[in-house]
Parts: sequence; structure tokens; C-alpha cells
Amino acid sequence: MITVAVTGGIGAGKSTVSAALRDRGAVVIDSDQLAREVVAAGTPGLQAVREEFGPRMIGPDGALDRVALAAVVFSDSAARARLEGITHPRVRARFTELQRQAPGDAVVVNDIPLLTTLSVAASFHLVIGVVADPDVRTRRLVGRGLSEADARARMASQLTDEERASLSDVIVHNHGEVAGLESAVNELWTGRLLPFEANTRTGRPALRNGGPELLPPDLRWPADGSRLAARVSAAVGGLPVDHIGPTAIPGMPAKDVIDLQLAVPDLLTADRLSADLTAAGFPGVPGDDRDTPHGGTQDRADDDPARWVERLHVNADPGRTLNLYLRVRDAPNWRWALLARDWLRAEPAERAAYLDVEQAANRHRAGAATDSADFSTEQWIDAAYSRGLRWALRTGWTPNAR
Repeated sequence: MITVAVTGGIGAGKSTVSAALRDRGAVVIDSDQLAREVVAAGTPGLQAVREEFGPRMIGPDGALDRVALAAVVFSDSAARARLEGITHPRVRARFTELQRQAPGDAVVVNDIPLLTTLSVAASFHLVIGVVADPDVRTRRLVGRGLSEADARARMASQLTDEERASLSDVIVHNHGEVAGLESAVNELWTGRLLPFEANTRTGRPALRNGGPELLPPDLRWPADGSRLAARVSAAVGGLPVDHIGPTAIPGMPAKDVIDLQLAVPDLLTADRLSADLTAAGFPGVPGDDRDTPHGGTQDRADDDPARWVERLHVNADPGRTLNLYLRVRDAPNWRWALLARDWLRAEPAERAAYLDVEQAANRHRAGAATDSADFSTEQWIDAAYSRGLRWALRTGWTPNAR
């Protein structure tokens, strides 16, 4: 089973996308419906609304006066946050209850309009953001009976498409072309969601879709790294996760692979976390993974191969290639991954030298004639290790002062 959030601004058509996924076999749970249930007449949720916003929010029939409440929360972000503090925990609890009733191989879709934070996004295996042109959204809302001014005001009170994109793994465009939407949902269902669910259920890595070639810097990489790091951290009880590697360096061409590092107190803990990571969509690669000791420092303990042992997990999602390294906090491989990232961010000349080596390696993989001495990334890192350590001493860099 995997859980998928479908989110979008008012009038974007998230419910249309959710319905299309239901037609293909997804189990769809509508958060709007759950939000109505948790504040229905006689519920603790409605009593909480009454206590927070006053008795005028309750109609003569004992039910919530939604028009009166909307007049307050849509014009006051603080009031909206107080309402969400009442409804969101109750909606999440009800969603979890319904999720447990779904088949073990289900793709459970939560149609959720107000997915606004990274912590909420991290609770799902995948987030689908639905977007549409503002004028299209306005026409849809006017067709539902809102005035144009009210429609635009409600749209303005919600996340922008750019903000929503940072929380979403997939963006579906719903500008009104039925054939295009059906094609996009078909591709998403068969090419991503079904294999993602099967891979997660069986603990199987997805086939790699990020080729070895270097790509120009992608503005999505930082958001992908943050979103995936939050998802990994949520799966393991909040342990720290960092985006490392070339895709964590702004402006750096790189392979389309997100590298993450999860800090653990010891490798026994890493092994205990394996089942939780697999259930969250990050299956482990069997056996020890061992980084190459770079050494060459006065601390000879850094030369000990046992201190460079790690665990490797990857992604069950065929839509995003990921390497997740579980490394012992304060071990040299943990420290070097963070240092190398920050050093290359800070030093353009070292960044350019590293890129030259990566480009030579890329040409070699493509079959171009290349002197073997020119494309060994590991050789460059061995030489760079001591330079990076000297930079850390000179600048006062520490892993906890990033």
C-alpha cells in the first residue's frame, strides 16, 4: 500500500484528478468530506469550533453555520490557522482509520485541498499537485455561484502554484482539456503509482531512471531534496537527514540523482530502521555499503575502512532516483559528505575542478577516447579530501555550524 495526496487550489480540479484515479482503481478518501464529518452536529469538533469562535457559528438546527465561519476565516489567516488546528488533527485521524480498512495492495488517495506544510507532505508516499490557469479557475468558481471578486479573493488566500510545486512530487495541469488530463492520469497511474505500490509492498527498488549523463542545473533539485529528506526523517522518528552530493550544490550540473544522508548513532540502529524506511518507500540494498577511505590526514583513524561502512537505501518510486546513505554520526564518511558539499558551495575553483572530472568521466562512459587519468572521480576526491579538511580548519567549519 502507498498513500498519495492530491492537492490543489480552489478551482484547480483536484477532485477531477482524484475521481480519475478512483476510476482506475485507487481508494479515494475526500478530506473535504472528512472535514464536514468532524464538525457535524453533536461532535467534539463542532464543540471546539463553538468554544474558539463563539456560539454565533452554530445555526438554529445545531449544525455549523458554514457561511458565517467562512466569512471569518477567509479574511483572517490567524483565524484560519485556529480552525485548521481544530479540524486537521481530526481529519488526519479519520483518514488513518479509513486507510487501515483499505486492501493491502491499495493506492490510497487523499483528496486534500489544504496541504500547506512540508511536514504534512512528508506523511504521504507521494504528493500530486493539480494546477490550472487563474482565469480558468475563476470561471469554474463563478460557475459554482461565487462572484468573481470572491473567487479571486479565495484563490489569493491559498498557496501559490510555485509554493504548491515545492510540496509536490508530481504536477498535473488541468486547464480544461479532457483528453490531456486523461492521458496524464493514465501515465501517472500505470507508469508510476502502480509500480511504486508494488515496489513498496515487496521491498523492491525501482528501476533507475536517472542516467549517468550530466544534466544542466535543475531548479527542482533543492525542493526534491528537501521534500524527500522530510519524508525520510518522518519515517524514522525525526532523525536528521541532509541533502548532499552534486544536486545539493546550486548551479552545479549533475546526474539526476538526489543523494541524502541519514545520521544514525550506530549501524545497529540503521539496521533497525530498515523496515520503517522500506514501508515509507525506501527499500534497502542488501549487504554493507562501504565508502572508500580517503585518509591522508593526521587522524589515522580516518584511514580505518571500518569507519567508512554505511547502509544504502534507494527509492521504490520509479519517478525519482535516490541514494539514501545511512552513516554513523561523526564518522569520517558522514563528516566528509557534509564538508564536501559546503566546501564546493563556497569555493568556485574547487567546484569547477570537480565538474571537469565529472565531465571527463561522463565522456568516458559515453565511449569517448579519454585518458584514464583524467576521468577518475575517486582519484580527485582522494586528493581533494585533505584540501577540504584544510578549508574547514581555516574557516572554522563544523558539521553543526552549517
